Amino acid sequence: MPDSNFLLVVKRPFRLLAKRLDIKEEDLLSNLKAGKKKGVIRRFGAILNHRKIGLKANALVVWKIKKKDIDSAGKAMAEFTQVSHCYLRSSYTKWPYNLYTMLHAESREDLLRIISRISKKVRPEGYGVLFTLKEFKKAGFTQPPARWSWDYLKKRVF
Repeated sequence: MPDSNFLLVVKRPFRLLAKRLDIKEEDLLSNLKAGKKKGVIRRFGAILNHRKIGLKANALVVWKIKKKDIDSAGKAMAEFTQVSHCYLRSSYTKWPYNLYTMLHAESREDLLRIISRISKKVRPEGYGVLFTLKEFKKAGFTQPPARWSWDYLKKRVF
């Protein structure tokens, strides 16, 4: 059986997952639909290796946005397809940045052009570009702690 983080590309992938969980496929699907309706599950989808599809330039961009402009700036940034993540975080006296975006592009030059377009659209008080030098790990949250049994998840998630 493959790694439990892996959903096989087969005609009925949830049947295999249900079998691993020792439950009926219908019960799994019902619970997944309930989790989606509650907003606990956002979506199921493929995760592409951005480097293998030609997106070789990546950067975390930190933005200093006025408090009154945060929501509109965050929404505007999120509209750019090259932005994979956009988060509001606390700022500090010596680190004034409060909005963070992760961007991906084919080249560093493309990335800088996109950052410039975002900057013109949201008009930050300042920003910094932290280019990715080396990737040590990239993974979404896919595996709950071992103590989270199916019963535990059913009670809290579904």
